[in-house]
Amino acid sequence: MSGTPRERTITTPVGSARAWTQGPYGLGALVLGHGAGGGVDAPDLRAARDAALAVGLGVVLVEQPWRVAGRRVAVAPPRLDQAWLAVLADLTGQQGGPGLVQGPVVVGGRSAGARVACRTATQVGAAGVLALAFPLHPPGRPDRTRLPELRQPSVPRLVVQGDRDAFGLPTPEPGVEVHLVRGADHGFAVRRADARSADEVAAEVRAAVAGWLVRVLGLAAPDGQMLT
Repeated sequence: MSGTPRERTITTPVGSARAWTQGPYGLGALVLGHGAGGGVDAPDLRAARDAALAVGLGVVLVEQPWRVAGRRVAVAPPRLDQAWLAVLADLTGQQGGPGLVQGPVVVGGRSAGARVACRTATQVGAAGVLALAFPLHPPGRPDRTRLPELRQPSVPRLVVQGDRDAFGLPTPEPGVEVHLVRGADHGFAVRRADARSADEVAAEVRAAVAGWLVRVLGLAAPDGQMLT
């Protein structure tokens, strides 16, 4: 039904990005970016992808140009935003070429990718923002808060966060829902003492994301699935 992911190269002002597309896209799409320390194969990104596909959305997983080029260190936030905006313009047909995505677009990502999505959500006309492992502040530095970024969009936001995340725990506020995953750290890994498996954590993330997407976009829940 959703097909095999397809690779799409997108030219941006800071180099070529890579998008892995999977869908149908008639009902809209979830577009996700990766963090500063890993790629689009992170377990929370995979869980969010599966949740979106389950409710009938297309999915795009975006690799930033710095990672496509083989660099190990992420570039500065303005360059991340430049690349992201170019990718969204390509996907929605705003660059003059054939757009891929029809309908509403929910943007998001994990960690640094969530920050990019928050900073640019208004500019791209997003219907919502999914923030996975939002890095509220550097570990041990609550004085360097990124809360203004999370508050920047005016559309609904969902934060899915491990309750052991060393980068801080956002709290619910108007427009921002927060789902805490018991025992999970910044990478959604759990300890043996938490008596939880990686599969259980992934299932919880999928349910939280799918339920939120259904509510925000007014979608029909998949038959036989309980969504929170």
